[in-house]
Amino acid sequence: MDKPSLTYPFDDLPAPGTTRVIAPGIKWLQMPLPFALDHINLYLLEDGDGWVLVDTGIRGDKTRDFWLQIFDNELDGKPITRVIATHMHPDHLGQAGWLCRHFNAPLLMSRTEYFYARTFSNENARVLPPEAIQFYERGGIPEPILAEIRSRGWGGFSNNVEPLPIGYHRLIDNQVLTIGGRQWRVVTGSGHSPEHVCLYCDELDVLISGDQVLPRITSNVSVNANEPEEDPLHYWLDSHHKFLALLPDTAFVLPSHNRPFYGLHARLIYLIDHHEDRMLACEEKCVTPQTAHDLLPVMFSRELDSFQIMLALGECIAHLHCLMGRGRLERFLDQDGRYRYRSIDPSLPARADPEGHDSPDLAPLMV
Repeated sequence: MDKPSLTYPFDDLPAPGTTRVIAPGIKWLQMPLPFALDHINLYLLEDGDGWVLVDTGIRGDKTRDFWLQIFDNELDGKPITRVIATHMHPDHLGQAGWLCRHFNAPLLMSRTEYFYARTFSNENARVLPPEAIQFYERGGIPEPILAEIRSRGWGGFSNNVEPLPIGYHRLIDNQVLTIGGRQWRVVTGSGHSPEHVCLYCDELDVLISGDQVLPRITSNVSVNANEPEEDPLHYWLDSHHKFLALLPDTAFVLPSHNRPFYGLHARLIYLIDHHEDRMLACEEKCVTPQTAHDLLPVMFSRELDSFQIMLALGECIAHLHCLMGRGRLERFLDQDGRYRYRSIDPSLPARADPEGHDSPDLAPLMV
């Protein structure tokens, strides 16, 4: 499956602590991340006597120091008046509480994302809970790897997110925000996170896509121990079809990672086809019953450490649950307490040498 040919109008990245104007009234900036995926894109939208900020960067002194440089040199003497978080992952929400308090600015999010964030912020457990252990055992993770996961503990969300404001302003699908005299429509998606907010301005033909549409990687779409029977890939694919129907192919896409680009429809179609291909590969391998851990080489060609295995397992299970929802797989609990998945279509040939792919982005999932 060939990747689509996308157009990137900007080659130079904004240095940390600086901004770059990329459309009328829109400044692009980057903040560092302590992951293999080492940056996040943030956007400032000029709004009369102030700025509306979309996403905030992860909690930490380094991010805060760069923000102080932005305050001094890049805001033209105007305050941030609203803070929008596309979703609740720490690289997007981590500095929101500090920024909102600094400027006495409201936080705008979808309801589901805000209350997910508050729930994870209140998670005080440090020992891996029994439900999580069962989730990984049923996924087929071998005991030596599970021991490493246990040693890492549980939680950590609050370490990467400043305390949130106790109140917020709710964003809902198809809501219209007026920013700088222009109308920005809220378009929500799901799968990577439960109620992810994107913003589209028809006048500028600009889409701020967050993690919903990325140009070079595919966002992590995972089942985890908090919702072990969920089917997020079904919602993810539905969201991509929704974006294809609602948004023009001409849109200039401002993503959270990598560079702004043109080629929205080609990228959406590629992402849909990619996940459909991975599901077909899993289904074909499951002619003989497999655990989710057995199927990781079908999903990923590179070697994974224990942390990556933990995240990759959730991605694999998302594909398996979507296949179950379509009536393509059945699941049973074997004598060792592991879920095994079996193809329902007997005509499928078994893949002797499945080809793994590397595209899911494992870094930002920190819940």
